Amino acid sequence: MPYAVPGAERLLPRLTRLRAVQSLSAGVEKLLPLLPEGVALHNGRGLHDSSTAEHALGLVLAAQRDLPQWVADQHAGRWEPHFTRSLADCRVAVIGYGSIGAAVEKRLLACEAEVVRVARRARPAKRVHPADDLARLLPDVDIAVLVLPDTPATVGLVGKEELAALPDGALVVNVGRGRTLDTEALLAEVRNGRLRAALDVTDPEPLPADHPLRTAPGVLITPHVAGGSASFRPRAERLVVDQVHRFAAGAPLRNRFE
Repeated sequence: MPYAVPGAERLLPRLTRLRAVQSLSAGVEKLLPLLPEGVALHNGRGLHDSSTAEHALGLVLAAQRDLPQWVADQHAGRWEPHFTRSLADCRVAVIGYGSIGAAVEKRLLACEAEVVRVARRARPAKRVHPADDLARLLPDVDIAVLVLPDTPATVGLVGKEELAALPDGALVVNVGRGRTLDTEALLAEVRNGRLRAALDVTDPEPLPADHPLRTAPGVLITPHVAGGSASFRPRAERLVVDQVHRFAAGAPLRNRFE
């Protein structure tokens, strides 16, 4: 099953012999309520890792190196060089340390950043901090990259208190799901110039044309395109073919969503 199938809410309950559904998205919050009881759900874990990580890195670098300003200067005919921030030597919290978070980390490390791993639950063996530690971790973070799924536990996870804990000038990047970041709290912080933001996902989404985030200072927005690159289709095709072969052979399918 791709991202969205028109009429899926009517079709799925009629498939009485349905045993498994394959999603091509890592996030499956919209699909879960449609599944009949007893049907296994398999997500697209791994398909978007490289693409989303590339986009996250692009947003970070664009914000740190003032690329939106240079584009505006290019079109205005200005030549006004100045020093910018850097990614090198920054401390970056990757909040949502799954397969995509690990891919983001790999690229950040290549740019000489220090990475702090955060997930919902601690994984001491992998140096992963629990989300409960955010209030302690965020004051020492230059950049926070959110790679969180949309679940009851993650909605609003980064809110007013977490944003207030970040130091002045910190950058908030979201390539996970829009509802995991409190929009109004973020808007208050960017409007007064204390924080900056680079967002591929928003709440609401699509972001209305007149939403104040669009014109807030220090905010860069892309329209939920992090996972959509040329690498996606061939990887998705390989996954589907492999899953069909496994199903036909009676072998366990990959990426079962629990």
